[in-house]
Amino acid sequence: MTALTLSTAAASGLRADAIVVGVAKGPKGPVVAPGAEGVDKAYDGGLAGILETLGASGAEGEVTKLPAPSGFKAPVVVAVGLGAVPEKDETYDAEALRRAAGAAARTLAGAKKAAFALPITDPADAGAVAEGVRLGAYAFDAYKESGKNGAGAKNGKGPLGEAALLGGKPRDAAYKAAIVRATAVTEELNRARDLINTPPNDLNPESFAAVVTAAGKEHGVKVQVLDEKALEKGGYGGILGVGKGSAAGPRLVKLSYTSAKATKHLAFVGKGITYDSGGISLKPAGHNETMKCDMSGAAAVFAAVVAAARLGLEVNVTGWLALAENMPSGSATRPGDVLRMYSGKTVEVLNTDAEGRLVLADALWKASEEKPDAIVDVATLTGAMVLALGNRTFGVMANDDAFRASIVDAAEEVGEESWPMPLPEHLRKGMDSPTADIANMGERMGGGLVAGLFLREFVGEGITWAHLDIAGPAFNEAGPFGYTPKGGTGTAVRTLVRLAELTAAGDLG
Repeated sequence: MTALTLSTAAASGLRADAIVVGVAKGPKGPVVAPGAEGVDKAYDGGLAGILETLGASGAEGEVTKLPAPSGFKAPVVVAVGLGAVPEKDETYDAEALRRAAGAAARTLAGAKKAAFALPITDPADAGAVAEGVRLGAYAFDAYKESGKNGAGAKNGKGPLGEAALLGGKPRDAAYKAAIVRATAVTEELNRARDLINTPPNDLNPESFAAVVTAAGKEHGVKVQVLDEKALEKGGYGGILGVGKGSAAGPRLVKLSYTSAKATKHLAFVGKGITYDSGGISLKPAGHNETMKCDMSGAAAVFAAVVAAARLGLEVNVTGWLALAENMPSGSATRPGDVLRMYSGKTVEVLNTDAEGRLVLADALWKASEEKPDAIVDVATLTGAMVLALGNRTFGVMANDDAFRASIVDAAEEVGEESWPMPLPEHLRKGMDSPTADIANMGERMGGGLVAGLFLREFVGEGITWAHLDIAGPAFNEAGPFGYTPKGGTGTAVRTLVRLAELTAAGDLG
């Protein structure tokens, strides 16, 4: 991954392949952003005019390359758009910096070193630029011929080798801490992306559990894996019911990070369907090709727990990964079957493609037994949520309005788009079953909310709980933008880490 350094050097004397500067969209044309004063001076103050001549406007994500001024050791200047110029006395927000840095880093694939002369005024800005660089430089090349020798998947070019953040203070403890945090979070988020992008013939519940076990040993996280026999003995009817149609058996994986100074305990629960065919309720043609991403919730939980451990947060964090492959076969669960869940409640399965809620139900009840202060589940759960919120925003439901608001605020703080969603009580009746305690389907309209209501049935009494439906932003089928690549995105990792940080600081609930 891209190495990060803080530097007080002048852009003109730095040996690099490129100098990255920010340009904003002003009322009368592009405006050179703070941090690039030295570069602008070398163009005799005419950098904005040159960029305008080249067609640049300063719009977010716009990238323009031009020859560096005479006397610079770097041959190229890369101007990246930051969006609108901030209001008077305001600075560029962290997400604008993150996206700009990501767009520039993606453009610089194949370069050995680049200097980022973006507006860095404090450690938080440095952290945002660092995150943007490392997330934007991401490439999944494991299955490319060009990736066999580490060359990378982007036209045979590896990711940007090193990013020097100009304006950072290398001896300042707060700046160094911001880089350490950015490094831990982005490495784990990119690990989640790798898992999401891995083809389902190589990633199944067993191999996923093996990756988690290895990472746990590396970072001091305790890992416990329940295989088919243990799940059968424990009565995990939901996970077993979903996984029984596949030759690859299901798993329930527990990750435990504990801090000696912790006073709070968070539990994260992730849906981990390593491939979702829909089961007997087979998905129609055109809906199967990206279903390797149906374990994005579990990948996010895994990454967040390991990141919390790497950061040494003073909070106990437990992750539960409900892993199964949903396949049709002679042994698969049928529509009409009744499953007895780990909680003891029975569920009539009306649609085997509504399987995520079944594996989550078992994991939620198991997580509840430890009486955590709060539970957050993360899942690519419903197409209805995509219809409601689009491809870049995840929905947040909860049994506590204040907790739901805190999650939405935390997501906004780290640059993830979310939206609070209700849990209307009248929709619960649609899941009444004449045969079992509850059905796994209800009314079609409002299907994302129905799924949330189903999950609520399996949360222990008195426990604060929230549900993140990340079906839209978890997998980007369009082109890359900002620091977001095509394919697995790692959505929700940063929100979960921020929740853990806020809890450790006593600022959440």
